[in-house]
Amino acid sequence: MKLYFNGATDKGLVRSSNQDSFFTDPEGRFFIVADGMGGHAGGKEASAIATDVIQAYLLEHWDSAESSPALLKQAILNANESILQDQQKHPERADMGTTVVVVLFRPTSDTSETELQPWCAHVGDSRLYKLRGSKLQQVTEDHTWVNRAAKMGTITPDQIRIHPWRHVLSQCLGRQDLDQIDIQSLSMVPGDRLLLCSDGLTEELADDQIAHYLKQIRACTKATEALINAAKDRGGRDNITVVLVVADLHND
Repeated sequence: MKLYFNGATDKGLVRSSNQDSFFTDPEGRFFIVADGMGGHAGGKEASAIATDVIQAYLLEHWDSAESSPALLKQAILNANESILQDQQKHPERADMGTTVVVVLFRPTSDTSETELQPWCAHVGDSRLYKLRGSKLQQVTEDHTWVNRAAKMGTITPDQIRIHPWRHVLSQCLGRQDLDQIDIQSLSMVPGDRLLLCSDGLTEELADDQIAHYLKQIRACTKATEALINAAKDRGGRDNITVVLVVADLHND
């Protein structure tokens, strides 16, 4: 299965700096989006540390016997520890943290090099979506106060998008009490599209609007640009980062 991909980020129309980070492996093996928080310097530093540490760990251990879930978990734990260490060295960044969503395509022990199993890991509210045909699915579940409240019945699902606490995270990197790293295997067939994104996109665009652009625009580069521009057209109140991964489709 051949993959085409592209990533882009924009500071939006309100923020003075961009605290998001992303990485697309040139060989298409893995993809990362991180959305930092904690002030001008702190958020940018946290997301950059997470992206760099996860990237380095995956590359160093890619050919090891370690399973893909174990690989992802340890990479994220290492990133969390690196952020904590940076907080200790720089007290002015003590409140910094970051979300992260990672997708990798890696052979398992019982497959050949050409048969890759995709996996996803995430912490926070940066999301992974999958478009198959005309159906868009949110693969990840936000680690937020409002999402937890909706599951408990305290608020309704319709209130999530407008609730004043919708940005309050229940989990993020940069915390001693990190205890939830969601890891799951993914199914992917030719024609599927995976979208990793920060909440700067999802705050401005509803799922049906995201699906519209993914269905209408074939090329990865043009689709990522269109999504970012659409989010800016609707206010661009936060940094916007998108990474699009497409299976067996041509990219121009």
